[in-house]
Amino acid sequence: MSPAQELESATDIIFPPGDIYSDEPPLESDLHLRQIILLLQCLELWWQNRNDFYAAGNLTIYYSQRQLKSEEFRGPDFFVVLGCERKPRKSWVIWQEDGKYPNIIVELLSSSTKATDKGLKKQIYQDTFRTPEYVWFDPYTLEFAGFHLVDGNYQAIEPNPQGWLWSQQLNLYLGVQENQLRYFTAQGQLVPTPEELAAQEKQRAEQEKQRVERLAARLRELNIDPDHL
Repeated sequence: MSPAQELESATDIIFPPGDIYSDEPPLESDLHLRQIILLLQCLELWWQNRNDFYAAGNLTIYYSQRQLKSEEFRGPDFFVVLGCERKPRKSWVIWQEDGKYPNIIVELLSSSTKATDKGLKKQIYQDTFRTPEYVWFDPYTLEFAGFHLVDGNYQAIEPNPQGWLWSQQLNLYLGVQENQLRYFTAQGQLVPTPEELAAQEKQRAEQEKQRVERLAARLRELNIDPDHL
């Protein structure tokens, strides 16, 4: 096929209409994407038996009082809503969700969004969303801070000795480990990823196998056949 024919064929291609439900811009970097996935996967695994929450990343929240999607919308990098049905959604529409706003929001700072995240968005989350907890984290500089709503205003959450921040909404700590924002239990245990959990279970199985083998060897030393116990 000649270049002219290829060009002519290309113009005949009909692309399907876009089906975009979230109005958020592209993520700042691969680090930002991986951090959102990490927060989402760990929480969904930790709460795998719960059906009363919704967690999402880089998804638009529509909150217009006139119930118009063309005005008043924001897209937090990560947010969790409690007391709702756990099901997939194309966006979070306040007037279709019994007026529920996020219980906790996490914004991932970048050079292009830092001013908005610390200024305008913080003001909206405080005054309009009335979101109980707001956290920001920079995947590059590791800047990390959190706020909770007290008498209508955000006040800084005091870190524990490890530098972690307690989330009353999640009943978990948020803290930085190996340059990533992770969850920790009240007892200080790391909330695992699916891969980490699988590795832990494999290690436990191997340890149990070794324990059984040692016991069997000890019984044989005593002239006891473990296979006939």
